[in-house]
Order: sequence, then C-alpha cells, then structure tokens
Amino acid sequence: MSFYKDHYQVVIMGGGLAGMACALRLQKWGIKDILILEKHNLPGGLATDFVRDGFEIEATLHEMMSIGDDKDKLKVGAFFDEMGVDIDWLKVPECYRVVVPGEDIDMTVHDGYERAARDFDAAVPGCYDKVLDFIKMMRRVYDSMNYLSTHEVSKVKMLMEHTDFVRTLGYSASEVMAACGIDGRLKELMTPYWIYVGNPLDDLPFTIYAFLMADYLTGSYVCRGYSHEMSMKMQQKVEENGAQFEFRQEVEKILVKDGKVTGVRTARGDVINADYVVSAAYPNKVYTQMIEPATEVPPEAIQMINARRLSVCPVSIIMVIEGTPEENGITNYSTFSGDTLDTNAIWQNGLNLTEPYNYITTICLNYANPDCVPEGYTQLSITSLQLVDAFESVTEDEYFDLKRRLANEMIEKCLEVTKVDFRDRIVELEVETPVTVSHYVGAWKGSIYGYSHSMDDHAVARKQMPGAEDFIEGLAFAGAHAISGDGMGPAITNGQAAAKAIHDDLARKGAAK
Repeated sequence: MSFYKDHYQVVIMGGGLAGMACALRLQKWGIKDILILEKHNLPGGLATDFVRDGFEIEATLHEMMSIGDDKDKLKVGAFFDEMGVDIDWLKVPECYRVVVPGEDIDMTVHDGYERAARDFDAAVPGCYDKVLDFIKMMRRVYDSMNYLSTHEVSKVKMLMEHTDFVRTLGYSASEVMAACGIDGRLKELMTPYWIYVGNPLDDLPFTIYAFLMADYLTGSYVCRGYSHEMSMKMQQKVEENGAQFEFRQEVEKILVKDGKVTGVRTARGDVINADYVVSAAYPNKVYTQMIEPATEVPPEAIQMINARRLSVCPVSIIMVIEGTPEENGITNYSTFSGDTLDTNAIWQNGLNLTEPYNYITTICLNYANPDCVPEGYTQLSITSLQLVDAFESVTEDEYFDLKRRLANEMIEKCLEVTKVDFRDRIVELEVETPVTVSHYVGAWKGSIYGYSHSMDDHAVARKQMPGAEDFIEGLAFAGAHAISGDGMGPAITNGQAAAKAIHDDLARKGAAK
C-alpha cells in the first residue's frame, strides 16, 4: 500500500501557520483533497516552544496581533473563530515601555487610543489632541487596508470612502508624521515598533507604519499554551477536516512541465502528483534550487528575487531566571531600550557584528501569562533585530564565540534598565540567531520577516499587482515572504491569500464550489 495517494488537488510544502491557514481556508471553501508535508517533527514552524530541564519556554511569539476582544474581533481573531480553532488568548498588559537612560527617556504606552494619547501627552505635554487625531487617522488607514485587501472598489469609491489611505499612499512614515506635527521627542516615543518591520522611518511607507501602530494600540495577545498551542490546534483542525498531514517529509523538488506545476518530489524519493503546490520556502530558494527541470524557471522570477531585499532577522537571548520579575528588576511586559531612538542610527548599527547593539527589546512573559514558569521564576527574552547580511560571512569556527559575545552584550544592555544584575540567577539560556532559524525551519538565510517593506517595495504596492508574480501556473507562496510580510498574524493572512489564489483559479476553470 502506497504511503501517498496517486494524486492530490493541493500539496502544501510546510506545516507552519501560513500553510495551515491556507489549508483551513481551502477546506472552508470545500477543497478537501490536501496533503501537507512538513520537514520538522512538529507543526507551526517558528510558532513553537521548547523544554529545558523541565521548563517550557516560548521560542518566538512576543505578541499576536489583529485578534481583538469578544466584542470586536479583528481579522486574525475572526479567522480562528470562523475556522473553529479555539485558542485561549491572554491580553498583554501594555503596548510598550521605552527607555533611553542617556536621554532621560522612560515612559509606558498602554493600549486603547485615548489612553495611549494620554500617555504621550504625559511625556510631551500639550500633544493629546494632535496625537489622538493622528492615531485615529492611522486606524482609518488600517481599516481601509483590511477592506481593500478583500474588495474591489472603483476609483471614485476609493477617493470618497478611503480618503486617508489615498492621501498618505506613497509617502514615508517620516513625511506624514512631519506633516501632522509629530516630530522631535514625540516622534521618537511613537516609533519604537518600527523595528518589527525593519526599515528606518525615512524609507518605511506610512501605510505600513499606520497599520502596525493601529493594530498594536488596539491591544495584543499571547496564547496561554505558548505559540505551540496555536500550532497544535490548527493542525488538529486541519486533520479533522480531512487533510493528510505528514511530518519529517521534506520536499526536495517542485516538478514543472510546460510552465505548470505537476507535483513534488520528497527527499526520500516519493513523487507526488498535484494540481497546485503551495510553498512555504522563500522564492529565492524555490527558483534557484527547487524547480525541476531548472529550464522551467522564467527569467522574470530570477529578476524578482534579485530585486527583493530581505528584512530583519532575530538575535534573541531566551532565559529562565530564578526569582520573580520584580526581584530581577523587571517591571513591564515589553520594553524597548538602548542608546538611541534614531532609526537611521539603529539601522546602520545592524549592518555589522562588531559593535554592540544599540537597541533591544525585552519581553517578560510572566506579565501576560503568570503560569508560564513555576512560581518564583522569570521567563525573559532579549531580542535585537538585525540585517541578514551581517551573518553571511560568519564561519563555523567563529559562530559559537559570536553567540556568547552577543548574549553577554545584550544582557549588559538589559541590565542598564533593570538595575538588578540577575546573571548569577540564570538557570536556562538559549541564544537564537538567523543560523538557528535557518537550521530548524529552513527559512532563506534565517530570515523570519520576509522581504523588507520599503518605499519601492511594500505590501500595498504588491497588492496592486495581483498575479504579477505568478510565474509558474499552479504554484503559490504562503509564508512571511508573501504579500503581507512579517509576523505571525500576517502569516495567517498570507496563507489565506494563497488559498484565495487557488480558489479563484479553480473558479475560473469551473471546478470550485
């Protein structure tokens, strides 16, 4: 008896959030003949955790966005509800604290638009009305982006009903903030989140910044059972709906004939026929290493990947520390800190591995999930998001010494804020780098955030050209590298976008329900 069927309607390469979201959406539309092939022994990709000496530790998730509360579910939360995936969400207690010791900056921003405006006003007196108007404008841009991503509208309707989206489109975050009087210290305090999309404000489209801020200021969540809860429950639902889900099955080649996908071949030699293939692997890897025969790779595909710039990648120190957060000098869930809030300076600092990082973010999971570790312990992560290019020249002999140095430097930077030296209380410590990511999930060069959102290439521009990158018929992409870009929430969105592309193609062929 064969391990696989002779033919599948859809083969999904990768059982991460995007791949599973794609499967769930297809199943909702009645497309059931799905095979998911995952190279790892667990679902979820980066949405996972690990166990060290009896401690269960979150591997990656800081916050899950676009969830919303029971009264106002946002798009990702609504997706889980619609798919019947019941996740125990825990509200994060604040948006962020930002601390720059050398500049006497120390403030905390809470969720809720009016409350956030009051927080900014307390730090920069007299800015409340201006900030609240600015936040409300960002929310209107956010709402427009969500609407326009699923609806076709006329130019007249676009101009009449999505005015703020249209009038800010094409301008950088810096330009729009300047036009709205958001400058100086106020601008610095309102922009710590920029690092999560990985481009300096001068080259970050305002549309992307507005979406990010409106989402975060609405409030964020974590899973009680870590991000692994989200992954396991999605896998369970996918299988309940009839998909075949196989682990430790790596796809080696995507088979193409006459410009159309015919199936895949696994690393163990199984040839699996399919009408559609959805790839979690980056286009960089697919078009340079995975298409068979290589002569089926269109020149335009190579031009596209050469034109794209990878976004930031993580260096994270994940620890369990003896003592409560308060005993270790940790008072907030999320803290941005460093020597500067100048995004251009931080960006330049991320181009190399020789200088200590001047900007870090720390997450103390205890404050969102008090049961994340046994009583009397602290779970803390320290992360700096850097450019992938900085790690390309690191040799195997240098790597472990580099990890130790980066960990020491980043902990030292954290201690400038905590004022309590907890180093002798650390009971578990792991260092994650782009090499770690590449090793465990196979992301291209260890990138977790896909392609950089810059003024000449970003989600809004990509959405205006649907199908422009469909170089091989039947091949779709779902992951951080797809249209919406970085983060676990966008991975869910990208998975659904891949599903829609398949559903629409089937509808054109008269084969979809």
